[in-house]
Amino acid sequence: MTPQRVPPLTTSTDKTPPRENDPSPESVATQAKEEAEETFDTSKTFADLGLPDDVLKGITKSGFVHPTKIQASLIPAALSGRHVLGQAKTGTGKTAAFGLPLLAAIEPGDHFASLILVPTRELAIQVAQEIKDLGTGTPLHVLPVYGGQRITAQAPKLERGPEIVVGTPGRVMDLHERRMLPYDTVRVAVLDEVDRMLDIGFRDDIRKILGGMKQRPQTIFVSATISPEIEKLARSYMKDPVKIVSKEKSLTVARVAQSWINVERWDKRKMLHHLLVHEKPELTVVFCRTKRTVDDVTKFLNRKDIAAHAIHGDLIQSQRNKVMERLRAGNLSVLVASDLAARGLDVDGISHVINYDLPEDPEVYVHRIGRTARAGRKGVAWSLVSPDQGDLLTNCEMLANIEIPQLVYEDFVPGTVPADVRAEKELAEKRVQDREASVKRTEAPPVKADDTAAFPGGIVPTKMPARRMQGKVRTRRR
Repeated sequence: MTPQRVPPLTTSTDKTPPRENDPSPESVATQAKEEAEETFDTSKTFADLGLPDDVLKGITKSGFVHPTKIQASLIPAALSGRHVLGQAKTGTGKTAAFGLPLLAAIEPGDHFASLILVPTRELAIQVAQEIKDLGTGTPLHVLPVYGGQRITAQAPKLERGPEIVVGTPGRVMDLHERRMLPYDTVRVAVLDEVDRMLDIGFRDDIRKILGGMKQRPQTIFVSATISPEIEKLARSYMKDPVKIVSKEKSLTVARVAQSWINVERWDKRKMLHHLLVHEKPELTVVFCRTKRTVDDVTKFLNRKDIAAHAIHGDLIQSQRNKVMERLRAGNLSVLVASDLAARGLDVDGISHVINYDLPEDPEVYVHRIGRTARAGRKGVAWSLVSPDQGDLLTNCEMLANIEIPQLVYEDFVPGTVPADVRAEKELAEKRVQDREASVKRTEAPPVKADDTAAFPGGIVPTKMPARRMQGKVRTRRR
């Protein structure tokens, strides 16, 4: 059964699915150049943006020469003290865009001068590490705080008074209630990935944190998308904000070879195993909707002798850290992840993305496949689509502005229909039959046709005769 879709797409009939070979060095160089022209402002250097020498040292050490377009716009605005509402796609240097002004403006010993809020633990670790790397030329201290760690382990570091704190809203509020993280010293508040924080229910926490800062700090919102709700929230805590919208393409999908595979939901694990065995992808991320599915898929792959690792919000922090370390070191081939846990994934080596479940939100689909095709290389994205997910697939196509071709594996042998599914289908068919039988029992008998020969001209009247005819129908002419 093929997914019902609006509008319908042309499907491929190739017997053998195409394989994505590594691009030639020339094509990689060309793609990297195109990506650089799209992302970077090559007419400027970081020195042109007004950053001090100690910050420039860290930038040079990190290997950056030209700022990205969002950095070239946001950094001067932030350095001037303006409130900023910035929008840019993933992978355009948003962290450096707000992190570099913090390193430039905050003085050593200015404890808890900046608070950066992020949606996930992994992103807190990643943002803090990136700012540390950029700030190697400064004596400033950056501390990530997040759930999953004992507060007693974070307490000594907080007592030393870091200048910049990066944290998830829940842990930040907890530390503030324990009088370990003051709000009144915060001069710059940054909210990274605001859209995702609102999606996962941090709206009230954000209001409590920002509302608890009596000295209205300079506020910077950074988001991949800016909805009316985000603008309304921003203007509640900003005075005369400058809105910066990146002119780059909104979606990084041009270098991703996307395709979808029609498969019944009970055959998805079998099809996933088929892909991993026959296509032999390199570093692959498999996205699932729920934590339970992440665990089930990981256990299934491990039973099939595929070394898969899971990452989702219910894992203890030490487990999540180990998985992320193995991922960044390249010692991991298959990562099965939930969307929320994957928000901090920023690894260049991911070659394939598999959507085990299509997301309800097409923006999430774009974020998923954006984990691959980095540094000018091509990536591959496969989506396992069950017959009831045609509309979800169409929504993803509409947002990405691309017609995603179907991939057909004729050597794949579907499994048997599960007993519960078969019983449910038989019950549905019986209900239809019972309904039809009930209609037949209660419907009126067929009406006997009138004898047209008894009427003049063979025309049967459709209404009562006029009163002047005394309500009688003449059957013959006089």
